Amino acid sequence: MSNQTVTELKVLATKSATIYGFDVTDLRMFTHLNPLSIQVNIRHKNPEKKVTIDDCSSLNQYIDEAIQGSSILDQPFTLEISSEGIGEILTEEKDFQVFKGFPIEVTYQDLKKIEQQTNGLLLKRTNNDLQINQKGKTHRIPVEDIIQVRLTTPSG
Repeated sequence: MSNQTVTELKVLATKSATIYGFDVTDLRMFTHLNPLSIQVNIRHKNPEKKVTIDDCSSLNQYIDEAIQGSSILDQPFTLEISSEGIGEILTEEKDFQVFKGFPIEVTYQDLKKIEQQTNGLLLKRTNNDLQINQKGKTHRIPVEDIIQVRLTTPSG
């Protein structure tokens, strides 16, 4: 299967999910399985709501019907819909709000454009910088220099 097929499936799944108040956070296709398997991770557009088993079941029906009605796949497949759960990588604004005070590892590039890593407790992210607490002091990292922010355990 081509990347084009995965892209088309993600667009189709996203359209279906959006209608019912969800975002698709990831779509993976496992072509080595027989039948091939499509796994879709979702979350509510409303950050206050959690994804339930009933949500996954309902959305499975709608996305399955959309795929069956398209010409994207011409072979049998299984479809799994699940919650994104708590991911390690923080990307969305709500991630930075929800995990305020949690230990994080920040990968960024310094002034010489060399990749660096630092750890601390998440304070907040603004439009300009990420603020972390390192031993009681606020360390600011410009947003444009950040490569990745990842949740860690208290021990690192």
